Amino acid sequence: MPQTGDFGKDINLLVQNVARLFAHEGNAKLVSILSYATISADQTGFDNWDGGTDIYTVYLEVPQAIYLEINAELDAIAKAIQERLGTFLHRYDRTWIGGIAISPQLIESESWQQDARDWLSGEGITNQGRVRSNNIASRQCDGLLFRSVPEINLYRALKSKGLTFAPLPVFLKGGKEYSRIEPDFILIKDGIVFCIEIDGDTVHKETPAEANARTRILSNEGAIVERFTASRCDTPEKAEELAREVLVLIEKHRRNRP
Repeated sequence: MPQTGDFGKDINLLVQNVARLFAHEGNAKLVSILSYATISADQTGFDNWDGGTDIYTVYLEVPQAIYLEINAELDAIAKAIQERLGTFLHRYDRTWIGGIAISPQLIESESWQQDARDWLSGEGITNQGRVRSNNIASRQCDGLLFRSVPEINLYRALKSKGLTFAPLPVFLKGGKEYSRIEPDFILIKDGIVFCIEIDGDTVHKETPAEANARTRILSNEGAIVERFTASRCDTPEKAEELAREVLVLIEKHRRNRP
């Protein structure tokens, strides 16, 4: 039976449970959107039919980088979120969701004009993986994009070793069988191209076969691909240890090279 509740006051509780449902499905994109959104709900309508129904609009203000990435999919994303929220409406008497409004967050900065001039001069521009991706890179460190804290830990550890590497670069393979890949890290040392993939994201799941297929455009060209679990670098200390192991592996491949 419907319960009497305040949908507007409960909206954060409802959305966090919607995010859990998406996580169980492995839908990293929607989890990322919800986890970084500022969430609110207001009554924006009323229907007199059958005793009356309160109609709410749910507002999701997301970071601007995420908004630009999902801009072409806003209608589909809003529909998916609304459908999931609808599964909890039985808790509320005479309540309906009129729509999901997704917008970019407002950012206030006293230095915005200097920031704009820096951008015009080329500072802060990146071609890192951030478009057409099912797993949004929403974390930043040193102005670079990452998808998880373990990745940031490993980035710092690799940086401390003086290595030449690229975090979350974009690789394309043209032709009839076009493909695109955003490996977590590409290292270049002693003529070895070494790809590191960090597995174990709580919401981004793929089978070993899917993972191998995704990195094949690199391995087919001679890159060494190694996969490590996120638990290997979930602290700075573990990340330092993993970075040392990576150096040993690169040296081993260098010695075994024909």
